[in-house]
Amino acid sequence: MNHALLKTIQTPEDLRRLSRAEQKHLALELRDFLLHSVSKTGGHLSSNLGTVELTVALHAVYDTPHDRLVWDVGHQTYPHKILTGRRDRMDGLRKLGGISGFPRRDESEYDTFGTAHSSTSISAALGMAVAARQKGESRKVVAIIGDGAMSAGMAFEALNNAGVSHADMLVILNDNDMSISPPVGALNRHLARLMSGRFYAAARDTAKTVLKNAPPLFELARRFEEHAKGMVVPGTIFEEFGFNYVGPIDGHDLDSLIPTLENLRHLKGPQFLHVVTKKGYGYKLAEAEPVRYHFASAQFDPAKGMAKAAPGKPSFSQVFGQWLCDMADVDERLVGITPAMREGSGMVEFERRFPLRYHDVGIAEQHAVTFAAGLAAEGLKPVVAIYSTFLQRAYDQLIHDVALQNLPVVFALDRAGIVGADGPTHAGAYDLAYMRCIPNMSVMAPADENECRQMLYTAFLQDFPTAVRYPRGSGVGVQVQEEMTALPFGKGEVRRQSARRGQRIAILAFGTLLYPALEAGERLDATVVNMRFVKPLDADLVSELARTHDAIVTVEEGCAMGGAGSAVLEALQAAGITVPVLVLGLPDVFVEHGDTAKLLAQCGLDAAGIEQSILKRFPAKPLLVRPAANR
Repeated sequence: MNHALLKTIQTPEDLRRLSRAEQKHLALELRDFLLHSVSKTGGHLSSNLGTVELTVALHAVYDTPHDRLVWDVGHQTYPHKILTGRRDRMDGLRKLGGISGFPRRDESEYDTFGTAHSSTSISAALGMAVAARQKGESRKVVAIIGDGAMSAGMAFEALNNAGVSHADMLVILNDNDMSISPPVGALNRHLARLMSGRFYAAARDTAKTVLKNAPPLFELARRFEEHAKGMVVPGTIFEEFGFNYVGPIDGHDLDSLIPTLENLRHLKGPQFLHVVTKKGYGYKLAEAEPVRYHFASAQFDPAKGMAKAAPGKPSFSQVFGQWLCDMADVDERLVGITPAMREGSGMVEFERRFPLRYHDVGIAEQHAVTFAAGLAAEGLKPVVAIYSTFLQRAYDQLIHDVALQNLPVVFALDRAGIVGADGPTHAGAYDLAYMRCIPNMSVMAPADENECRQMLYTAFLQDFPTAVRYPRGSGVGVQVQEEMTALPFGKGEVRRQSARRGQRIAILAFGTLLYPALEAGERLDATVVNMRFVKPLDADLVSELARTHDAIVTVEEGCAMGGAGSAVLEALQAAGITVPVLVLGLPDVFVEHGDTAKLLAQCGLDAAGIEQSILKRFPAKPLLVRPAANR
């Protein structure tokens, strides 16, 4: 398709000058451009295809960036980025140095609030609306939230607050989990326009003022209004929160969207618009398989669709999923819990085989953890599969509801460390630091796929809270042992012993960075240890290594501040041992999005970076580096 009209859109102001017919054609060009762009770069696809018309309508009606648009989660904002001056940068989407796959305030003035975790938009938009009122500024604020994100408690906390604040804001529920039912047609379009019109709003408010003096009539009128709305909308819960509810309307129909938004833009107080869209809309393959096309990870031909990935090394998520099924066969007390990440966490097969022991609680991490605590309190053995960065949202529940009561909940922490193209919002940089300071918690970091399986089994055997954290993607490709074997609890293992007689270095590796540490250790003739446990730390082994070596180096794919390296320093201090220690980990910055290998190298956590850091800190190169003849 020729994108001639799209090429003329440099800012939303250009979009607002178009006729309705041109805006409809622009939506077609935008969807085609989006599809072909993502087919080359990878990225979120189904959700973005579903928000094309909604994005066009919002920028057509609202004076952005003066008016604020706050997108929830933000993985559906590619059309927004394209229409706000970033079309020519889409070829660098999610790449190192390129634009983010999520809204970022430092990327564009049109990205009014950084989002990547769900259910934050209504709170942020309410804050903006209240700020505008306090500053005497005339601006409109819109929060766009998906039906999945509405399952989180934070969204309802914000609705509850917004209803009593009387702030001028609009919440748009982008409902893409249902097909557009027959009532959402010409009749419903007419009713939506009527209910969002100023005459209806004025008449309703006047009637309320007059009828309040006659309570029986007021109650009769209120019930009639609810009954009338109840015939065409799915309930009045949002009205109970203090919002004026409008919809549902077809989110792919600009003739419905634009007039309704124009009406709502002039109304005072909290407004709620229910918009029904379809994931993957306009691309038949994505419409048929929206979950599969939720994310495109590799290049594909849009005409043929994404090819099924060739079998390769199992990912850590797949290793977890297989262990979960195998463990469930062995122990009927096991239950699996996920906060809306069934596919990402590798639980599809578990749900199929053990449907009564599988619980997807929705995007509700806090509830997931306390729900697990309740199960554990009654003698079951819950396993919570959760991304490292998402567990941050349930930190209070982790401490008070699980650890304080010493309940045997297993946390399978996926996406630990750097996550690549998803960037800093999804990086599991802090779990080692925020978990190891909690009493009763044990924290493990497997070096490879087989150790991950055995650690999960080891964790499950304990009668206190445990966490096994592992990275996104695959490991080195070691063979996974089918038999489940418990590891010596709290004990590390020496994987390489230095043969040097001179200055000796011991590298203590936590997690998958063991393998680059081994590579660096080979070049430096250093002792290399697979520490396995962050808590309890193998303090005896640390003390022994400190007494027999001249320096200690710790390596972890987590924040260096407060992480595993800090645990080693604390153990040495407790033992009264003084030895030079170099702590290598993620720096005190938010690591940007990009290729994982490049980001690790940038942080000095690949084999070359580990070697260079050691040589820089302990520059006795003739003592550290083995003679060439012995290499």
